[in-house]
Amino acid sequence: MGLFSKLKGALQKTKQLLNTDVRDLFKAGETLDAARLERIEAGLMKTDMGVTAATGIVEELREKHGGRTVVVDNVMATVKENLKRLLTGEDATPDGCVASHPSGEATHYDPDQPLSPLKMADSGPTVILVCGVNGAGKTTSISKLAKLVQNAKQKVILGAGDTFRAAAVEQLTMWANRLGCEIVKKESGTDPAAVAHVACERALETGAECVIIDTAGRLQTQKNLMDELGKIRRVIERKIPGAPHECLLVLDATTGQNGISQAKNFSEAAGCTGIILAKLDGTAKGGVVVAIRQQMGIPVKYIGVGEKIDDIEVFDAENFVNALIDE
Repeated sequence: MGLFSKLKGALQKTKQLLNTDVRDLFKAGETLDAARLERIEAGLMKTDMGVTAATGIVEELREKHGGRTVVVDNVMATVKENLKRLLTGEDATPDGCVASHPSGEATHYDPDQPLSPLKMADSGPTVILVCGVNGAGKTTSISKLAKLVQNAKQKVILGAGDTFRAAAVEQLTMWANRLGCEIVKKESGTDPAAVAHVACERALETGAECVIIDTAGRLQTQKNLMDELGKIRRVIERKIPGAPHECLLVLDATTGQNGISQAKNFSEAAGCTGIILAKLDGTAKGGVVVAIRQQMGIPVKYIGVGEKIDDIEVFDAENFVNALIDE
């Protein structure tokens, strides 16, 4: 299955929702009246794109098509154009973005270059810190990301920094064995910063191009976890100046806008530079990528489109919207 076909498959539930609540509202010869505009707005909201985005799209529909005989393809083309503008940053108005995420940063990457969304080190190993709450798909996403690095002919080392949860270390070890890559792990309860230190040290010793470090996934409201993430960052930076080069937050797409509070809190502690939106294939809330872009200014860099190790794709706004809406 091609990448675009996988993406279309992953967005099927969101697409079906848009078809039911937007496209299928119209019959030949009908006009776009106030009642239908309200129903369209409600349908857009169901995808979890947020009030601001949904209202903006409906306003443009009112201006361009309101009171006129409906041509469904024209209506959907207007929705499509708006979504592309929102996702490429033209209409983004992020509130309280962290300094490492300039509001003008676009979310358009080259889908044919799997590492294109990542800031890579100029020399020495690239360090990627991965965070997110338990159950978001963090361990699986790390494994998928490691496979992308391997596909780019780079050596990767994993750091099992979720030392408070034995199951997380076991799962990451299983994936490391399958991928044939080295993993650094320590006894349960070990200081996660110590794991990060050793993982960076091993990368320097072995000439590995990339280090991906897992972190604990307790609830984002716990201050001790936030402090811990800050400590890990400081330890990494002392070992490899300029690192971590990326801090990726894994969000579960099925949680929709609830994930945005996670993004805000984790960003304060870890300085998140991007998001991996996992489990996109299991939800009709695919519109949450718009809400993330508008409210956070943190780019979605990768999306999970299935359960297999290769089911991860570079997030590309153009492809995303094309897969979501067929004219």
